[in-house]
Amino acid sequence: MTNQPKTALALQGGGVYGAYAWGVLDRLLEDGLDVDRVCGVSSGGLLAVMLVQGLVKDGRNGARREMRKLWDRVRTANALSPLQNGPMERFLWGWDLSNNPVFQGLDTAMRLFSPAQMNPLGHNPIRPVINDVVDFKALRQTNAIALTISATDVETGQAQFWTNADITAETLQASCCLPQVFHAVTIAGRSYWDGGFSGNPPLQPLLEPDLPDNLVLIRAQSPNRRGVPSTPAEIMNRMTEIACQGVLESELKTLPESVRLISHEADTALANLPISSKFNAGDAFIATLFQAGRRAATAHI
Repeated sequence: MTNQPKTALALQGGGVYGAYAWGVLDRLLEDGLDVDRVCGVSSGGLLAVMLVQGLVKDGRNGARREMRKLWDRVRTANALSPLQNGPMERFLWGWDLSNNPVFQGLDTAMRLFSPAQMNPLGHNPIRPVINDVVDFKALRQTNAIALTISATDVETGQAQFWTNADITAETLQASCCLPQVFHAVTIAGRSYWDGGFSGNPPLQPLLEPDLPDNLVLIRAQSPNRRGVPSTPAEIMNRMTEIACQGVLESELKTLPESVRLISHEADTALANLPISSKFNAGDAFIATLFQAGRRAATAHI
């Protein structure tokens, strides 16, 4: 009997754009994808957690249900948010929120004030979502696949890894911590920001203790964006995109030749979206991203 090939899964973070990665992964699971280990950051880290706990509960079908549960909860949390376009605004501007007064105010505030000034109580809307959907006991089951999430140590700039037994609501919050919006998350005396700054996602945990046969990379950001940004928001966004892609691209260049890379790109679906759409957690936009991910994966299969 021959050994089954080992497959590692890398899930990028991209905020709401993680719904595109969800669509890709949902379609791949429907087609029979089997993975032995997974690493994710930010929204990719949350997606990885739901994948693992779903596999523990009911295999691939369970994973698909658990991932949907996460994004349904995100949509519910956003239902009453003023940071979304109504039907007329969608007709006029599509997914672009830049004409939304709330977005304009938030964009200005993020350039003028720190998270401590804007949000002195440290409220983080991600925390109740995590508490509602994550089953930490499932992640620790003996039949759970190896799971790694990461965050960025603010002082050293290095990636901090947490595996199945170490993952908590705090570590997930740290992996998703955008420094322009949220307070740094402190764990055991160390402060952390979004994991994407030190690898989006880091590949090192997927190449140890032994090399996989396949590495499946699902992007939730576009490495390429045409044109030179001109507004402060566009410039800051492109700087962040470049910073969050750099470590990954370096690791991909040194990927051992024995590892087969299967990369699901995001350029077609995401490269031309307006910057403000990254804050659009509306039901219709998430559904659009999900379906775009499924179509892209179908074309790749």
